[in-house]
Amino acid sequence: MSIKDDLKGIIPEKELEKLPNRFDIIGDIAVVSIPDELANYKEDIATTIMEKMQSIKNVLNKVSKIEGNRRVADFEIIAGNSTETIHKEFGFSYKIDLKQSFFNGRLSYERKRVASQVKPGENVLVPFSGVGPFAIPAAASAARVVAVEMNGAACKSFTKNCRLNKLESKIHIINADVNNIPNILNTDFDRAIIPTPYGMDHFLEKISPLVKDGGFIHFYTFKPKEKIPELMQKYEKAGFEVLFHRRCGNVAPGISRWIFDLKNEI
Repeated sequence: MSIKDDLKGIIPEKELEKLPNRFDIIGDIAVVSIPDELANYKEDIATTIMEKMQSIKNVLNKVSKIEGNRRVADFEIIAGNSTETIHKEFGFSYKIDLKQSFFNGRLSYERKRVASQVKPGENVLVPFSGVGPFAIPAAASAARVVAVEMNGAACKSFTKNCRLNKLESKIHIINADVNNIPNILNTDFDRAIIPTPYGMDHFLEKISPLVKDGGFIHFYTFKPKEKIPELMQKYEKAGFEVLFHRRCGNVAPGISRWIFDLKNEI
């Protein structure tokens, strides 16, 4: 959401241009990325957000990129007193501490779209599962979901979220490096949902052998638009049928997140 109009007259126009157009809302937390040049206006920005949206109780400034094996960013609290919240979307609830676990609120539609394709009785694999936003909606239909996550803190939150959504009997959480999946799992899955981190496209090749012939893979990748036709050809040559693809958010100038729904024909 944009708050630039509300900050006119508070922040000089030339400085205001440096503020990102959007901020994220996760539960009762607003997450902003304030440039160093606007450091003196942090309180003004936080106050404006909280006045604009009465449901916001905490405002966090994202001060680093997502880093490390735990895939978390660093945040500065500029209003409120907590980095913990309960985020709700499409009937499901997720307890999250943003300082300990990654969560992308902008993928809510994608999570619903993918979960709507899961058929009753399917066995589903979800690597990079985080606190469970892809796995939990899928489990509402699936017979069983196996979720793999390296971040121990995220796994603890995920376990709580399984109980919160009354799905603990249908989800098996494995706290492990996704690289080890071929060594720790010998099950054939009907479907895999792979919200791949940036620069880790090789996991499609690593995980696809665990999906049955005729099974489905929902694979997320980061690419410029002009590379998409070439990528589709690559997937088809590798033995996948491309059923659907779409852009689902920009992550950097010229780079977008893309989802590919693939049918495994290997």
